[in-house]
Amino acid sequence: MWQSIGARKVGLTFSVREARFRFRRVLDSASMSFMEYWLKILFACMVIPFAAIAASKPIASKAEGYRGIWYSNQPSGDEYAFKYSGGLGTYCADHIPLAIYASKAGKTFFVYGGSKGLESPKPLLEMVGYYDHKTKRVPKPTIVMEKGTADAHHNPVISIDKDGYLWVFCASHGGKDGFIYRSDAPYSIDRFDRVMQREFSYPQPWYFEDFGFVFLFTKYTRGRELYVSTSIDGKKWTQDRKIVGFDGHYQVSWKREKKLGTAFNWHPQGNLNARTNLYYIETRDYGRTWVNAAGKPLKIPLETVQNDALVHDYQKEGFLVYINDVNFDRDGNPVIFYVLSRGFESGPKNGPRTWMTARWNGKQWEIRRVTTCDHNYDMGSLYIEDDGVWRIIGPSDPGPQAWCTGGEMVMWISRNQGKTWVRIRTLTRNSKHNHTYARRVVDGHPDFYALWADGNALKPSESHLYFASKTGDVYALPFSMRAEAEKPQRVAGGHK
Repeated sequence: MWQSIGARKVGLTFSVREARFRFRRVLDSASMSFMEYWLKILFACMVIPFAAIAASKPIASKAEGYRGIWYSNQPSGDEYAFKYSGGLGTYCADHIPLAIYASKAGKTFFVYGGSKGLESPKPLLEMVGYYDHKTKRVPKPTIVMEKGTADAHHNPVISIDKDGYLWVFCASHGGKDGFIYRSDAPYSIDRFDRVMQREFSYPQPWYFEDFGFVFLFTKYTRGRELYVSTSIDGKKWTQDRKIVGFDGHYQVSWKREKKLGTAFNWHPQGNLNARTNLYYIETRDYGRTWVNAAGKPLKIPLETVQNDALVHDYQKEGFLVYINDVNFDRDGNPVIFYVLSRGFESGPKNGPRTWMTARWNGKQWEIRRVTTCDHNYDMGSLYIEDDGVWRIIGPSDPGPQAWCTGGEMVMWISRNQGKTWVRIRTLTRNSKHNHTYARRVVDGHPDFYALWADGNALKPSESHLYFASKTGDVYALPFSMRAEAEKPQRVAGGHK
């Protein structure tokens, strides 16, 4: 096992800080005897070294099945319960990638936010698993790290380097408790070593074989601002460099060959519930310089609302913008997939919401409608395939918890670059819970094309995980496993 001295020091610092907090809580009592006081001091002093020792050891135990985290955000006090909620193991759109097909191993590796499967969702488990395309089985997933929270903003993302080592980035949510882990063997999920702790939210690491990592992420400096850092080996990183910083943003990125593009919105005066406007920038030299879709150089960081990265000014039209995905057509031009809404609250008063695409045609942005959905966070993924077909997999149909996060999964196809769309298959129906956040696989294999979770959007529940083939066959990952590896079960009409 390898682990740098610096990584060990970071782990110790984090643990001691947490232990000291618990120490203060132990002493925070006005009603204790003199003996109780000194006994508690002795106990608290013992906690610090033991906690520090535990933190220096990586966690890599096996779970008994694929069980997602349940999470809710911003209670609404009405029949829809929350701004968004449900089985959010594959949340959020700003965490990328969640799954990668490794052709050399014949496996699709994926991560998700897990739980122990109880209605009480804590703690969040940073999980990694894989689907073996030869055996058609999945192993028991690995718990890379346990976090003392149920906040799905801490969900992990994954990367694979040129030597086959898996990298798991466990997000923070506005804090400094982001962690990077690396597998101790190529194409293996059996054991992970902690590389470092650092500050990053909404992680988006992209690995280029001839360069290394280009890491896009968010820091809570003057709102949610966008940063980039690079690394050849994943252990030594360049200084964080701000690329966008005016009030706050959410971004979604993707790469094509040596190009890395990111689409983002704007939070007026830092108000994320007022998110609006649509922007796009890209880099062709691993984050050193940035241009807009037309190739015009940009002065980084972007610091004004009206700038050359602006795709469309939705603020003046009164629309909110929720970005789902970004991809590239056969000519390498960016295509952005997003949701338009009239308000941040759940329910019909702001509906229906509209799925949209914006495509750069080489001269201008073509903005077109796909279909409607019933929630701002009805997140799907956009596939642009070698034969020119555009495909969307996402929860465009209402689910059992109508007007809430997610719904029933549907597959849509366009054969004319988004001008018109046809529903070709309903993937889930008559489900018990809403299906949420259908995620695209990097270099996806046709047998494992999308990954998502389900959950009751109105109250805590168990959350099952699913994947779909390119043709729309749906499989449930085993919730409880007796064997070390099992076959996922074909699902007809969603989980019941």
